[in-house]
Amino acid sequence: MARAYPLERYRNIGIIAHIDAGKTTTTERVLFYTGRTHRIGSVDDGTTVTDWMEQERERGITIVSAAVSATWRDYIINLIDTPGHIDFTAEVQRSLRVLDGGVVVFDAVQGVEPQSETVWRQADRYGVPRICFVNKMDRVGASFERTIQAIRMRLGSNPIGMQLPIGSEGGFRGVVDLLEEKAITWEEQLGSAPEFIEIPAEMKPQVSEARAKMVEQIAETDDELTTRFLDGDEFTVDELRAALRRAVILGKAHPVYCGSALRNKGVQPVLDAVVDYLPSPLDVLPVEGLKPGTEDQVVVRPPDDNAPMSALVFKIVTDPYVGRLAYIRVYSGKVSQGTMVHNSTKDRRERVGRLIRMYADRREDIPEVMAGDIAAILGMKGTFTGDTLCDAANPIVLESITFPEPVIFLAIEPKTTSDQDKMSEALQKLSEEDPTFRVGSDENTGQTVIWGMGELHLEVLVDRMLREFKVQANIGRPRVAYHESISKPVPEAEYRHIKQTGGHGQYGHVVFSLTPGAQGSGVTFENRIAGGTIPREYIPAVEKGVREAAESGVLAGYPVTDVEVALIDGSYHEVDSSEMAFKVAGSLGFKHGVQMGGPVLLEPIMAVEVVVPEESVGEVTGDLSARRAAIEGIEPRPGGVQVVTAKVPLAEMFGYATDLRSATQGRGVFSMEFDHYAKVVQSVTETILAGAH
Repeated sequence: MARAYPLERYRNIGIIAHIDAGKTTTTERVLFYTGRTHRIGSVDDGTTVTDWMEQERERGITIVSAAVSATWRDYIINLIDTPGHIDFTAEVQRSLRVLDGGVVVFDAVQGVEPQSETVWRQADRYGVPRICFVNKMDRVGASFERTIQAIRMRLGSNPIGMQLPIGSEGGFRGVVDLLEEKAITWEEQLGSAPEFIEIPAEMKPQVSEARAKMVEQIAETDDELTTRFLDGDEFTVDELRAALRRAVILGKAHPVYCGSALRNKGVQPVLDAVVDYLPSPLDVLPVEGLKPGTEDQVVVRPPDDNAPMSALVFKIVTDPYVGRLAYIRVYSGKVSQGTMVHNSTKDRRERVGRLIRMYADRREDIPEVMAGDIAAILGMKGTFTGDTLCDAANPIVLESITFPEPVIFLAIEPKTTSDQDKMSEALQKLSEEDPTFRVGSDENTGQTVIWGMGELHLEVLVDRMLREFKVQANIGRPRVAYHESISKPVPEAEYRHIKQTGGHGQYGHVVFSLTPGAQGSGVTFENRIAGGTIPREYIPAVEKGVREAAESGVLAGYPVTDVEVALIDGSYHEVDSSEMAFKVAGSLGFKHGVQMGGPVLLEPIMAVEVVVPEESVGEVTGDLSARRAAIEGIEPRPGGVQVVTAKVPLAEMFGYATDLRSATQGRGVFSMEFDHYAKVVQSVTETILAGAH
């Protein structure tokens, strides 16, 4: 089957931003202007295309990233609308992993917000080129210039202003395109017919100054252009466009546009910029992976339809109508309906059932997906997020997606026996969809326990379980996922496991040294046995014992982390030693070592940013200090508000939204994200341990 569009006409992009910056509203406008929808949906009315879950429509936020395809100027744009709320950070990460470019939306009043910084850093990590859209230019206190300054200062990037706004706040009616030197206004209510007009006379001096600055910034990204610029050469629009495209793809520059998506102004120039400056699958480096079973044999796959097939599964969705959908990004080769593919991560074969192109919640069957494209497969039973699908004759394992650890959990139990089966099925499906959602059980009470990234995350998951899967359950209150560690080195922790029964006994003898590890390092295990005091074949069993023991610590059964374990000595018995004996010795020896190392509790510390009216600052900071917060700074923002930044233990933040609303008459907002684990002070440890038993 021949391609309908050549590969250079594909754009795989994501819309990423802080919560409430207007991502979904912008996506709705993109769908409308590209002819995908015939009326504009509204987040406030709950009629948007990409926010199709009931929970999203009720809360007015995006929870799952939705994939939509559209065409603009004969280019195919695969667009992923990602959530802005920190609890759904996994959705953003997995989307960035498979995108070639991004549109970062900023609020013109708030500028760069904490979550904008987080997604920007994530995009840096995955090397995703991006353009910026300053939204909400019609709001009181909006400033294009100030937002550009904030992008430069807080994100350390090189923003290039490509437009100037015409009119401000309520009088905002259009933009001046600095590259083409023309003004664009949107007078018609739906904004589908932009009008090109003469630049207003009073703006001409400002426009020529801004254009000169833009030309200089573009020239600085290219040595040849810099030389010509210094020689006083003039550049054509095409030369500037080509240079800017190269700079954006290399991550050296980020063009900035402005508008108001809600008022239908400024979206078309952003679509033009997506086509003009963001990369096609051919412009990014060919994807690299490893040969299965090796750790250093790199395999490269070019974005070519005739190369061996390779694709990454970046999302699993249980669709209420069609069943289990696996979203894939095809990097090379093609995937055809009805064929068998090899899942190299799980080393199993999977059959491709139906291939579907998604238009948010509408779908269209397609016979095959070519290199560089994004689509969904129906009928994959054993394939999960982060798995690689490839050609069995040319296997490759692409770099998987790593997710943050969940920091909060709650107990959940079904109301009736019939709910028991429904609940386990629901939890299994939800954990397949969301890698940051974990399901386990509490050893002491036998209850089912679920872990997530925050209160909202668990609230939405429980809500989906009740509605989509019709499970009636009793829900415990959310609790913090503490960790345990040691506070001092243990040079020698010795343990002998000896058991005599009829026939063979059990004998395992280990000596460990334990050292507190670096923050976030987990449990590392090193074998320092010299001279074969423990035979090599028993070492993996010792490590397995250590890792199993680390799952529940000695203080209150929380997982042990940040400990370096070295196996330094031991002994074995010719007849009585076995893998089982050494696993038990490793497990009990590790627990014994942790007890000797001054065990301590660690708690998740959150980076919190609270935006409050000036008159409430004293009350809010006092309240934060009472919550054991370390206040890091208070800075003024336009519009008579102050921003308080602090590091606060997660345990103290439950129910904070309600308290903040009452302290600020509903005007305060806050955002928080996980920062690090830190040692809990002794007085609080005693309270926690008293409640844990």
